[in-house]
Amino acid sequence: MNDPIFRPLHTAAILIAILLAVVLVATQVPPAMQRTVIEALVKLIVVVGLYIFVGNSGVFSFGHVAFMAIGGYMSAILTLSPERKHTLLALPAALEALQLPWPVALPIVLVAVGLIALLIGWPLCRLRGIALPMATFALLVITYVIASNWQQVTGGRQALVGLPRFTGLWVAFGGAAIAIVVAALYAMTRHCLMLRCSRESEVAAAATGIDLERERLIAFVLSAMVAALGGVLFSHFIGTITANSFYLDLTFVTLTMLVAGGMRSLTGACLGVAVIAFVAEVFRAIERGVSLGDVTIAAPPGLQEIALAVILLAILILRPEGLLGSYEIGLPRRHAASRPMAAKQEG
Repeated sequence: MNDPIFRPLHTAAILIAILLAVVLVATQVPPAMQRTVIEALVKLIVVVGLYIFVGNSGVFSFGHVAFMAIGGYMSAILTLSPERKHTLLALPAALEALQLPWPVALPIVLVAVGLIALLIGWPLCRLRGIALPMATFALLVITYVIASNWQQVTGGRQALVGLPRFTGLWVAFGGAAIAIVVAALYAMTRHCLMLRCSRESEVAAAATGIDLERERLIAFVLSAMVAALGGVLFSHFIGTITANSFYLDLTFVTLTMLVAGGMRSLTGACLGVAVIAFVAEVFRAIERGVSLGDVTIAAPPGLQEIALAVILLAILILRPEGLLGSYEIGLPRRHAASRPMAAKQEG
């Protein structure tokens, strides 16, 4: 198991063990702190999904939050009670009467999102240069506009409320563990290695016969499904879903987490989530205010976003590759002897 090909599994095992320790500690803290941990675990799923595509391809994507929205709305439609759907939406009779338990609805949603990502990604992954990131941003905007105005299916600007709230500490931990394992298993495939080759040089990769469009499309679909998993768990964590929940704010935060930790490293992605979640919680508390006797001192609204932007700018200037760069946590390597016995005899 010391073969380098298994190192992604070593990394995944250590990261999951760390997350398990965090969750066990979180079971002993107040509910408010538990909610913070759950939210961070859900965002970790999305950031790992981003890492699968962005980290391995070197191409930024501003559209993965769109797949969160698609997954969240699909899960809401499949799990909401018929009475609530009849009140809020105008669905076909068969779909309105359908109510699935979440363990059944979840795989259906992920497969559906994978097919949608395949259809969307096929033309997108043929783009080059800045055109591909801009196209993913267009995907985010289109999804937001549709979700905000398709009253019959999404409820439009009216929130869909009453979603089953099944995302607790252990469900969020399970989702994060699955995302990390998926990223590690993908890293062990030849498809990931070829995609990383294209990340370093598209021209050299094409010269060696690598099908760049195919490798990007595989990573794009897989990362979209992981992001959709985060969207489902996020929606069923807060118990409601609106188009505004899956737009620029969440896109900025998740990309900041990925870049801050190191977008070429699964360990860096996890570290980025931890650092940014901690900083955001600190500044959120400052915005709420600190009571000093009869006086409450509070920072103006928006300080949290400004702080995250400053942190991102500082990291890009001082550590362009993120806090960890390409480093991955793992088991110690065994070093071979410096020289074989035959060489000693010759000496």
